[in-house]
Amino acid sequence: MPRLPAVYFPNARRFVAAVNLLKLRHLAEYLAVRVFVCIVQMLRLETCAALAKPLARLFTDVFPVRKAVIEENFGIAFPHWTAGQKHRCRLAMWEHLFLFIAEVAHAPRRIHITNYRQYIDFQNRDIFADVMFSKRGVVFVTAHFGVFEILGFNSGLTGFPTYSVARTLDNPYLEAFIGRFRGATGQHLIAKDGGSERLLEVLGQGGIVGVLADQHGGKKGCWIKFFGKDASAHKAIALLSLMNDVPLCVVSCRRTTGPLRFQQRVHAVFDPRTAPPEMQNVTAVTQWFTSEFEKFIAETPEQYWWLHKRWKDHRKKKAVAA
Repeated sequence: MPRLPAVYFPNARRFVAAVNLLKLRHLAEYLAVRVFVCIVQMLRLETCAALAKPLARLFTDVFPVRKAVIEENFGIAFPHWTAGQKHRCRLAMWEHLFLFIAEVAHAPRRIHITNYRQYIDFQNRDIFADVMFSKRGVVFVTAHFGVFEILGFNSGLTGFPTYSVARTLDNPYLEAFIGRFRGATGQHLIAKDGGSERLLEVLGQGGIVGVLADQHGGKKGCWIKFFGKDASAHKAIALLSLMNDVPLCVVSCRRTTGPLRFQQRVHAVFDPRTAPPEMQNVTAVTQWFTSEFEKFIAETPEQYWWLHKRWKDHRKKKAVAA
């Protein structure tokens, strides 16, 4: 086929230029992230922990990032807190987040199959064993709490590879990098959009699926109580359990005595085979694991991500419009 002159495609050059510019931006973002990770891995973990304190002070007092959202969330979850308590928790939360980044970067180099017990205190092993050796699929649910990345890391390290549901990044280079990083110990990613068939396949084969279940569910979500106030949650998590006859495990991984010192815990298990009739519906199951989240968040509130607006209620806007 003869090549047509560019005059037939007046926007072709503009399109190619836009594609090349986007590719350059993705490469620049990827390079920046790789350099940052290399610097963090070069530093001693103790140095990273020391740097987390002034950085937290910077984000809390000098340039208060998302202060309004965090303060609003504190007012909902802990209405009895004083201004001083809110400020201390906000400061501790930022310190936790900066240390979280350093721990995730250092974990693959420090924690191995021969020494993981030095870093991770695994509680309620008997409950975990009962679920894992039942030869059924299982869905692990947790929140943006503690160092949740260690959950999949440790599970794959000890011989139980997990499949985590996550949104695919727009940057393909970063997506591949994070996939390699997480897959180092057997943790695999399933795309949040369009990954339902793969998800069902994993559960049907008796695999482990991990989900962060404290995200806003949108207008079509399931409305439950979170710290006493209405919040929308995704229905899919409860449906996975009820429709595929697989248990739900509420788990957490919190930092205890210092950097890279974790407590991993199975808090509760929901099994559709043994659950009472009043628990055999989406709302009841969603409320159940959300209430479990409340318990461990209240124990260590500074290790929860208070950055996102969890309590969005679109129903009020509809009522006003009507």
